[in-house]
Amino acid sequence: MTYTTLISATDLHQHLNDQDYIVIDCRFSLADTEAGLKAYRHGHIANARYAHLDKDLSSRITDFTGRHPLPDMKELVKKLGIWGIGNNNQVVVYDDASGAFAGRLWWLLRCLGHDKVTVLDGGYKHWQKLGFPVTTTLPAVKPSVFRAYPGGNLALTALELQNGLARKSICLIDARTPERFRGEHETIDPVAGHIPGAVNRPFLSNLDSNGLFLSPGALSLQFKSIMGDKNPTHVVHMCGSGVTACHNLLAMEVAGLSGSKLYPGSWSEWIRDKNRSVTTTQDCYP
Repeated sequence: MTYTTLISATDLHQHLNDQDYIVIDCRFSLADTEAGLKAYRHGHIANARYAHLDKDLSSRITDFTGRHPLPDMKELVKKLGIWGIGNNNQVVVYDDASGAFAGRLWWLLRCLGHDKVTVLDGGYKHWQKLGFPVTTTLPAVKPSVFRAYPGGNLALTALELQNGLARKSICLIDARTPERFRGEHETIDPVAGHIPGAVNRPFLSNLDSNGLFLSPGALSLQFKSIMGDKNPTHVVHMCGSGVTACHNLLAMEVAGLSGSKLYPGSWSEWIRDKNRSVTTTQDCYP
C-alpha cells in the first residue's frame, strides 16, 4: 500500500523495518531553532533521519523573501539522496506538532514529483502515547540517487497572487491564528494584519483534541464552506512564512479536495513590499 497523505502510528510501526520505508524527523521550534535537533538526539523513531527547517528545508533569507524561503531544489535533491531516499521509497515525515513542520517536507517532495510521501498522524507525541519504541541510535544510512520529476504549478509568486486576488479567481486561505490574522497580536513579523481578500482558517482547526487529523468528511465540509463556488485548484494557502500553510493544503488532500496551491513567501514576504496592501478589518473573516 502506498501512503500519500497520512499514516497512522500503528501502520508505521508495522512497516518500520521495511527497507522501502524512509522516516524523516522534522521537529523544530521557532523559539529555539536547534531544539528539534536536540530532541532528535535525545530520542527519535528508529532509523529516522533529521531534517532541519532552516538549514535543509529553507534557503537563505534576503531583503525580498519571507522568513523561510524555499530551498534550492537542486541542493534538496542532493540531500534526499544523502538521506537514502530513492524514487521508489515510501517516505514518512513527522514532528511533535501534529504535522505543522513535517508538512513542509511533505509538500516539497510532492513538488519534486514524489507522491509516495506521508505525514505521521499525531506525530511523535502520539507515537510515544501508544508506547511505540524510540531510540537514540543514529541510523546507518546508505546513500541513494533521487531524481526529481517536477510537474504542475504548485506554488504562486506574490505577483501571481496579486493578480488572482484582483480577478477574484482564487480563494486565499491564511493558516495563522485569528489574533495574528486580525492584527491584534503579532509577535513574529514587523507588520500586523492580513492580505485583503484572504479568509482565515487556523491550521489547528484540522485536528481533534488528541492532535489527530479530523475525518475526511469533516474536513471536506469545513473547506467547502470556505471555498464557496471555487474549485480546489483555485485555492491558495498561506501563513506567516509558508510552513504551516502546508498543513491546510495537506488537510484538503486528506478531504479529497486535491490540487490546491501554496504561496510560499506568505505574510512575511508580502509585507517586504510596502506597496502591497494589508488590512486588519474582519469583513473577510468567515
